[in-house]
Parts: sequence; structure tokens; C-alpha cells
Amino acid sequence: MLKIADKAPAKGQPGTDAELLTRLVEHVERSIKGKRQVIEMALVALVARGHVLFEDVPGVGKTTLSLVLSRTLGLAFRRVQCTADLLPSDVTGVVIYDQKTSQFEFKPGPIFTNVLLLDEINRATPKTQSAMLEAMGEGTVSVERQSHKLPEPFWVVATQNPLDAQGTHPLPENQLDRFLMRLSVGYPDAQSEREIVMNGGAPVRADKVQQVITSDELRLAMDEVQAVRVDPAIADYAVALCRATRESPDFQLGASTRAAVSLVNACRGLAWLRGRKFTIPDDVSQLWLPVMNHRVTLRHATQQLDRIAVEAALKDILAKVAVPT
Repeated sequence: MLKIADKAPAKGQPGTDAELLTRLVEHVERSIKGKRQVIEMALVALVARGHVLFEDVPGVGKTTLSLVLSRTLGLAFRRVQCTADLLPSDVTGVVIYDQKTSQFEFKPGPIFTNVLLLDEINRATPKTQSAMLEAMGEGTVSVERQSHKLPEPFWVVATQNPLDAQGTHPLPENQLDRFLMRLSVGYPDAQSEREIVMNGGAPVRADKVQQVITSDELRLAMDEVQAVRVDPAIADYAVALCRATRESPDFQLGASTRAAVSLVNACRGLAWLRGRKFTIPDDVSQLWLPVMNHRVTLRHATQQLDRIAVEAALKDILAKVAVPT
């Protein structure tokens, strides 16, 4: 297993997955108060090579959490503030003519990084949003018929305000499906909010965030996650849940096959972070909502109540599908 860059175990005594998770979460919690579960879910998505969409009201720490995670993991970080006039080339890069060499040269955009924060992604136009599909799905960017490979790891963390906010464009279903999880940071508890207020809401300084693991260790962790064993019964359970959303009269759009694959991959990540080399049914039930809540659409729901109603319907399916023994 992995060793931690600081407070590493003695030689010959590698750190356990639980130790890795604890130290990562403790470091992030120094800046993001009272949000342990959200931090854990974001880390699960990262080691499972999945992207994360944070959807919440402004001012609850979505952007700060993304920045602190990247610094804690020692990854290169770039931020793109999405606006209505943002062009696809502003993100992916452009080809320009170099007069000195008399050749066309590709100038990479901010997407060429390890952690790309797309702040308020639903304020970008659909054309700009669609420029991210290839990058999120295949880890490459195509510009002027040339394909360029993105760095490894490549992790997209996007934030968006609720869809009833002014000047927003809802993300299409095919792009939502590229996100492994949709998470809500939510308001902090009273004690944590008091600490934030007493501190004056001071912004987090990137140079003060301590790195916990190296990028090589993170890549090794990702490889270990892929080796976590998934019993056929667990795979059958995930497939049965997804198929139930397609057969349910409550849903207009059910979970895709990609959704089932994503659910199982997330289970691998959670099992690894819990110190296991195998998945269990509890992994599926714990990840069911964050992995699925943005991939399905109800037949009848108002926009304001959509998320609450979707999660209620998903819980109902989770309760009805038999758990493997």
C-alpha cells in the first residue's frame, strides 16, 4: 500500500488505506470545516478516475474545497471561470501561426493540467460545455484534427449554482453522465460556521496547504483501485438497480450502462479507501445516490423539487431491489 509523504510509517511498514484516507481528510478539514463525508466522496471519485460536479448555492465552499484538495494531493491546478462569452478555445487551446518558424503551433489551454476547476460551469454556453466531453471521457483534446493527450491524472471538478439561478444553461444529459458523482457541500454545522465567522472568513492561501501524498503515489493508488475485486453478485446488484430505474414508471430517463460501470468503479474506490481489496453490498448502497442523482430524470417534477424527488425515487428503488447475500 501507499506511504504518506509526511508522517510516513517506518520503513517496511507501509501505510494502510485507512491511514491514507484519515490523513488526507484531516488536512482538508483544516480548511473545510465540518464536511468530512463530502471530502471522502470527492476522494473516492478521484481514486476511481471519476469527475465531480458540486451543485449548491453560492458561498458554501465549493471552490475552496476543490483548491484545497488539489494542493493536498500535490497536483497542478488550473481554474476557469465560466461565463456566457467563454469560447471552447479558451479552455482547450488554439493553433497559431509562428512567424519565426513559419509553422503553425498549438498553444495549450488551461485544460492541460491535473485538476481543472470549471467554476459555475452552467454559466457557459452549450458549445463551450460540449468542448469538455472528449477530455472527460477519453483524456484527450482534439484541435484542428490533431489529438493531444492530457496529463495523468486528469480530474475535472465543476461547480454549478441551482438551475433556477439567473443566466445559467442546464447541462445536457450526455455531459452529466460524464461526471462520476454530483455532490452538495451544504451549509456547515453551527460550530463549524461559528469558527469560520470568528476567523473572518479568511480565504485559504494555497501556499499554506500542506501536500500529503505525491502525484506518483496517487497514480499508484489509482492502479490499486482498479485491482479491487468485484464479485459477480455485486455487479449483478449494480445492474439490477440501474435496470430498475429504466423500468420504473417514475423515471422518464433511467440510468445508462455507463452509470452502472461508474457505480461499480466508485465501489472499488470506496472499498480501497476503507482498506479492503474487495467490494461489498454496503458500498453500492452508500454510493447509489451520489453516483445516480444526476443521471436520471423524473416524469413529473418541478425544477425546485427535482433533486429531492429524484433522490426519494432512487431510495425507493434501493429499498425494493434485493441485496445480494
